[in-house]
Amino acid sequence: MLEVTAAEWQQALELADDDLPDAVIVEGSWWRAQRQQWRLSYLTDVRELNFPDIFWGHWHDKKIIFCMAYGAPRAVEIIHLFGILGAKLALQIGTCGGLQSHLKTGDIVLPTTAHGHDGVAHLYAQDGIGIGTAAWLQRADDLLQQRDHTTHRGKHLTWSTLFYQNTTLINQWRDAGYLGVDMETATTYAVSNYFDMACASLLVVWDDLTRGRTFLEPLADDEMNALNRANESVYEVALALVDAIE
Repeated sequence: MLEVTAAEWQQALELADDDLPDAVIVEGSWWRAQRQQWRLSYLTDVRELNFPDIFWGHWHDKKIIFCMAYGAPRAVEIIHLFGILGAKLALQIGTCGGLQSHLKTGDIVLPTTAHGHDGVAHLYAQDGIGIGTAAWLQRADDLLQQRDHTTHRGKHLTWSTLFYQNTTLINQWRDAGYLGVDMETATTYAVSNYFDMACASLLVVWDDLTRGRTFLEPLADDEMNALNRANESVYEVALALVDAIE
């Protein structure tokens, strides 16, 4: 581990004791500028910290860090940084590829375990397996179902790249029982587990990998509406989870 103390990180970030965050939310997406503006619009008193693309803001009476963190090598930096600074909850949002035929575009996967083949998770967790916090996953599930979303809980895969997911691999992942695949969750979970920080991941199904459909292919209107509604809900539910921190 990089031997930098919490006090040194806090000083480098220029964060006062009263500004230490309650929660950190990370999102992986190519559409960084659009998503970042959208997500930060919910918060007040937003400011960029002393390192780029790490934003601090208020959500009601809670203090939040938000960062667009694409891929495990970036996610690890954000979760490690605020894990060592004592954040109580880490939340991963974003999209994933569906690996089971019953998953539909706009469904939401809540990984109970995330198996990391991303080059990072294994540094923090035995066998690279990160574990979501059951109570927070249950709370997220309840809130999403109240919004009439279809949710799925189970084991999930985190992979190192979007571009090396061939048919042979996808079939192996499906047969192994993984619900979906993303590029961050296992590391977010593993680092959170390392720092004894509660964690949950809320991932919207976009690609239908079992049928060979990637995000490059156009969606029908109803699928696009479901995708957009779910992308809104995962963030709003993440904020509701932050409200529940004691």
